[in-house]
Amino acid sequence: MKHSYVEQCDFVAIFDADFQPDPDFLWRTIPFLIHNPDVALVQTRWKFVNSDECLMTRMQEMSLDYHFTVEQEVGSATHAFFGFNGTAGVWRIAALNEAGGWKDRTTVEDMDLAVRASLRGWKFIYLSDLKVKNELPSTFKAYRYQQHRWSCGPANLFRKMAMEIVRNKKVSPMKKFHVIYSFFFARKIVAHVVTFVFYCIILPATVIVPEVQVPIWGAVYIPSTITLLNAVGTPRSLHLLIFWILFENVMSLHRTKATLIGLFEAGRVNEWVVTEKLGDALKTKSGAKASRKPRIRIGERLHMLELIVGFYLFFCGCYDLSFGKNGYFIYLFIQSMAFFIAGVGYVGTFVPNP
Repeated sequence: MKHSYVEQCDFVAIFDADFQPDPDFLWRTIPFLIHNPDVALVQTRWKFVNSDECLMTRMQEMSLDYHFTVEQEVGSATHAFFGFNGTAGVWRIAALNEAGGWKDRTTVEDMDLAVRASLRGWKFIYLSDLKVKNELPSTFKAYRYQQHRWSCGPANLFRKMAMEIVRNKKVSPMKKFHVIYSFFFARKIVAHVVTFVFYCIILPATVIVPEVQVPIWGAVYIPSTITLLNAVGTPRSLHLLIFWILFENVMSLHRTKATLIGLFEAGRVNEWVVTEKLGDALKTKSGAKASRKPRIRIGERLHMLELIVGFYLFFCGCYDLSFGKNGYFIYLFIQSMAFFIAGVGYVGTFVPNP
């Protein structure tokens, strides 16, 4: 963007290194910007080339398909705010400059830019039928780093921009309420914290403290309905729904930690680790797939927080099996195993050590 020739350009297409746009990408996106001068961004959907690499990539596909099928689609269709995904999009350079350009005050520069542009009255369009191929992180280490950035960054941005959004006079109070409550508070903060605290702390604690009771509609019916609605974006993986729930509960621990770091600007708030993608290099070396028998380095594989929560859930399950009457031990034992599996790093594709 600092090159002199950019002064003669009206639009800029942005792609991460692992994205593979089709040759007609610009033909299908630029007309929306040319014929709609109040549109700043055209965002397209992601298509994952390695979703079948391992069970972890299947779980990621389910979560991201919901994001694109529901969150982005609804935000665009209702002319409400939706975020820029940081890649596979085309920006109007005038809108980008008017919003203040890229800022590195958080680890989510893309979301920061989208919020600032939206507060200046610019509109966004999401094209669900235009898909750009890309790759999911298939190692647990890379995925944890990515989720830390995706959870910590929005929380930190909310801390920095909340009052700026409230004081803004260019957008309606309803849009400001949507951005503050729906986009940031409910989806980027409360969702992570509630998932972990309710399912991994409070619900197991009711086994030990019988005076605390959670009605069955709150513990089972409503969460089950929400989960089913979240999974409809990937019908081919509905048979993996139980695994997805367990995996998302495990990751809610990591996301909650990252969210709190972002809110309080502590520790690793500005940590930026590029998400490792295996690409074709590893497959070329090892044949068709990455080796599942690496040389194990225990220190790199153990995750103590996951192990601690796993032991807590296992203890609550044993207590419920011995003294309880509600049958929660079935869930507690299965969920504890999921935490143990993640705690020893037995998730995703394994990369052989040199």
